[in-house]
Amino acid sequence: MKRGRFFLFVVLTVSLFALGAVAQKKVLHIYSSLPEQEVKVYVEAFEESHPDIDVVWVRLSTGKMLARIRAEAANPQASLWFGGPTAAYILAASEGLFSPYKESLGWQYMPAKYKDPDGYWTGFGINYMCFVSNKNFLEEHGLNPPSSWFDLLRPEFKGKLSMAFPYTSGTGYARLATLIFMFVELKNEDLKAAEKDALEFELKLSKQILEYTESGPGCIPKVGLGEAAVGITYISDTLTAIAQGYPLVYSYPKEGTSYTTDCVALIKNGPEPELAKVFYDWLLSAEAQELFKQFHRVGLNPSVDWPPGVTPEKLVDYDFRWAAANRDRLIAEWRKITGY
Repeated sequence: MKRGRFFLFVVLTVSLFALGAVAQKKVLHIYSSLPEQEVKVYVEAFEESHPDIDVVWVRLSTGKMLARIRAEAANPQASLWFGGPTAAYILAASEGLFSPYKESLGWQYMPAKYKDPDGYWTGFGINYMCFVSNKNFLEEHGLNPPSSWFDLLRPEFKGKLSMAFPYTSGTGYARLATLIFMFVELKNEDLKAAEKDALEFELKLSKQILEYTESGPGCIPKVGLGEAAVGITYISDTLTAIAQGYPLVYSYPKEGTSYTTDCVALIKNGPEPELAKVFYDWLLSAEAQELFKQFHRVGLNPSVDWPPGVTPEKLVDYDFRWAAANRDRLIAEWRKITGY
């Protein structure tokens, strides 16, 4: 064979081999309710460690993602959902939207309080709800960061608060539920009375609002740029924004705040169940959870150290199952009373 023909043969052979490798690559479709910049980092790291799998992902806030998964139940378009608070996963599991996965090593080593006993979801990280304030606004007005839920009703903050809608955001709904459990403890009352107090508080809070956002982290840019003075989100979003240079400070309410367990679950009848299990296992591994640190997220893998300075002094006794079971009803009441 002449040299030119041999060279062409080699090139064609290599090209065909490469095309074959691309053709054999598997595709995994996943959903996430974590901030977009986080999802990108985790997906790229997963693809690097699993070069035979391409991940196609969609990011939506928790409320919108739950609505999407519900709408697609007869014909799921993704195989896995990760990120978003526990209550939404409990609700989705109760509606038959997930498949159990107790065979995962990650599920087996996670503490019982952070996973579904039947394996329908597993917590992979924990996050605390906090107040986030603009340092410049506080200094200009001679104010300290809010240290009580009731500080948010002060006249200095009228028209200066930003937080998420309860019906589009898991963070927003968790705020409402946290207030209910806070009033239970603060007034030593039952859930019915506490619910009434929390909704009345939210009505007052709505009159202090500059703007509601669709997602929990949506308040960060507004507070960081000084459009709003105070927001409510989770500590990982706040510390990430501080690291990016925003003039922010965080604080916790003395009456107590709550935490959420960011979860992962297999979507029932998803198109790639076995590939989804590979991602599921990886997400719970120490390799993946070391990546959480750059976003100040607390991983639940026992071999990963927690970042310092993120734990509040007081937590309310948050009943995740009650919050999940009453979500739709409470959101409807919130919309009725606030007009949003």
